[in-house]
Amino acid sequence: MALGMFIFAAVDAQAKLLTETLHPFQIVWTRQLGLLLGALVFLVMRGPGLLRSKRPGLQVARGALAGASAAMFIFGVRYVPLADAVAITFVAPFMVTLAAAFVLRERVGIRRWAAVVLGFVGVLIVIRPGMGVMHPAAVFILIAATAFAGRQIISRILGRVDDTMTTVAYTALVSIALLTIPLPFVWQWPETRQEVALLVSFALMAGVAEFFVIKALEVGMAVAVAPVHYTIMIWGTFYGFVIFGDLPDLWTWVGAAIIIATGLYTLHREHLAARRRAIGQPLA
Repeated sequence: MALGMFIFAAVDAQAKLLTETLHPFQIVWTRQLGLLLGALVFLVMRGPGLLRSKRPGLQVARGALAGASAAMFIFGVRYVPLADAVAITFVAPFMVTLAAAFVLRERVGIRRWAAVVLGFVGVLIVIRPGMGVMHPAAVFILIAATAFAGRQIISRILGRVDDTMTTVAYTALVSIALLTIPLPFVWQWPETRQEVALLVSFALMAGVAEFFVIKALEVGMAVAVAPVHYTIMIWGTFYGFVIFGDLPDLWTWVGAAIIIATGLYTLHREHLAARRRAIGQPLA
């Protein structure tokens, strides 16, 4: 998971570099192409049976949300400093809690609701709406986080009925198919070797990072590996400073600290809830 976060931060930095000359749709299409190549390898190894799903409609929906999430993030990071963008995406666990309560009808206690409220306070501190601190494109980052949360909720449902690689294959195929629709209208051939190198590196690294995260969740308990996701803030800040000369201000760090603390608490409560459900006990 730590390796995956380190690489994903590099992927985000390369995406921000590429937005200086290429359209975000072209960039995100290239990103998903890396995932598609990995899915095709598994299709060759395991045959077309890999695409058999008990919930194909949900698989398509997850693929659409994956494409939308990646596209909105790249639209936003074009204007928002990398570390700030990463901090805003940490709202996703709270979105997952909201969706679990209202969509999956899971019982959410007062403590987790309090964590959700505090998490949103942290996001408001980072964005500071109306103060002119953050570019309006930060809204795209929030939309990306919301789409990512929807994708996670669907993953919970699919995890009970479909193989992980079936979900990965559908995500790659559906997202590429949808992103190909606007591609002819925005496509621009890379003009420099640097652009070509960045696009190739960007796609390959995205596929590798996705594999590391999936593998981490397969071999380790989610409650143990999921908090490592927050290390991406360290690497996002590092790349943002080294490549773009951006450093988060004090209030961004304060907001990020609140978001991370409440996010870790939410993960802890979800783990306890899962254990209590397994033995038939309620969780406040």
